[in-house]
Parts: sequence; structure tokens; C-alpha cells
Amino acid sequence: MAGVLRAPSFDGMAMSLSGLCILHCLAPPVFAIALPFLGVLAETEWVHWLFVALAIPASALALFGSFGGGSASLILSATAGLGLLIAGAAGWPDHGSETLMTVSGGLVLAAVHALNWRRARRPHGRS
Repeated sequence: MAGVLRAPSFDGMAMSLSGLCILHCLAPPVFAIALPFLGVLAETEWVHWLFVALAIPASALALFGSFGGGSASLILSATAGLGLLIAGAAGWPDHGSETLMTVSGGLVLAAVHALNWRRARRPHGRS
């Protein structure tokens, strides 16, 4: 149908958001060595929650809008990735785990959306 967004476009958006999350976590420490001001920006808590707020609907639209609906294993994996993002944003179990949780959650979500994108592009009727 013309004008209707398809699940693969949401997968692409969700993968891009995962990449931005990873970039947000890994790039600032490198830049903070030379530019201390960026270190202050990297600690801005609302940015983490913004990424979570964008990732949840993007993932839901991509996975539930897929051809034949999302597979249970992909939905479960995406839920785990989102859980890691939320844990990182909340600083759980401690502030020192924030980067590990956020990067792990972003990688899990990126992998889920890559698999879903590939699954949606298969010819109909093939597993």
C-alpha cells in the first residue's frame, strides 16, 4: 500500500538509534580527554532517557509491523535489549555499569533489528 510505512523502514530507524546510543556512550570519553566540556555533556542524564523513549516505540513498530508479525525470539531479545538500555539510563545496578549496560542493550537491539530486517526481506513462504 502506498503511503504506509513498512516494518523494514522502522528497523532501519531502530538500528540507527542503536548506533547513536553506542556512539553517545563511546565517543564522549575519547573527546573528553581533549575537550573537558564534552565530558560534562556526556553525563547529561536526560539524553539516556531520550534514547530509551525513542527506542521503545521504534522497536515496537518495527517488530510488530513485520510481515506475519514479529517472531517471539526477536521480541524477547528486543525486550532484553530495551531492559539493558533502561538499566543503563537508570544507573542500575550502579553508575559504573551504565556504559556496559547501554552499549550491550544497543548492540542487542541493533542485532534484533538487523535480523528482523533480513527476515522481512525474504520472499514470502520461505523460512
